[in-house]
Amino acid sequence: MNTDKSIWVKDLTKKFGDFTAVDAISFEVGKGEIFGFLGANGAGKTTAMKMLIGISKPTSGAAMVAGYDVFHQADLVKQNIGYMSQKFALYDDLTIKENARFFGGIYGLTNTEIKSKTQQLITDLGIQEVVNQNVGSLPLGWKQKLAFSVALLHEPKIVFLDEPTGGVDPITRRQFWEMIYKQAHNGTTIFVTTHYMDEAEYCDRVSIMVDGRIDALDTPAQLKKQFDAESMNEVFLKLARK
Repeated sequence: MNTDKSIWVKDLTKKFGDFTAVDAISFEVGKGEIFGFLGANGAGKTTAMKMLIGISKPTSGAAMVAGYDVFHQADLVKQNIGYMSQKFALYDDLTIKENARFFGGIYGLTNTEIKSKTQQLITDLGIQEVVNQNVGSLPLGWKQKLAFSVALLHEPKIVFLDEPTGGVDPITRRQFWEMIYKQAHNGTTIFVTTHYMDEAEYCDRVSIMVDGRIDALDTPAQLKKQFDAESMNEVFLKLARK
């Protein structure tokens, strides 16, 4: 594995019986890169992400994430990444501070670190007035930004985001991407799935999965040129229809 790569994948495959969900995919993601991982429902992207974050063992192939082997060092992979699931990942019946304390403990932070990082999170998000409210009472956009911030508490090398802006309004989506840009600028690798094709334009590079395979991988500009398309949505549609 090249040491300047946060993720290295070679012929990664996942089978369920006779069905091949992920079919020998290969790619690399550089440090601090915003990497878009796209595909229609059923294309295999969620299955691939589960292998990369260490919660599903591959059938064959090889992959390194944050310098660790997903086959034999899954626990170390989990300790060195952040993850935000498609469905809201925090606990609705806990306050913001309680959620931060809980997840900070899971990430192995000391009480002093948790207190300091929680205060910084509250200041950065400007949520001082609602810190003692249960998270379930907050608007969805606030929840998503909070979940992203909590996933960064332990300063992971890589953050995996599974459709993080699904269901939120356009202004909140833009604010969320500003948070992503800031984090990438600080050196964190961002691995993001999205079904909003305009968000694919914000990524440094994009891969598109079709039927378990990666059928395209390049910068948004190069993909539009390659497929003679005016937008990433048009690229996506051409690949899907093929």
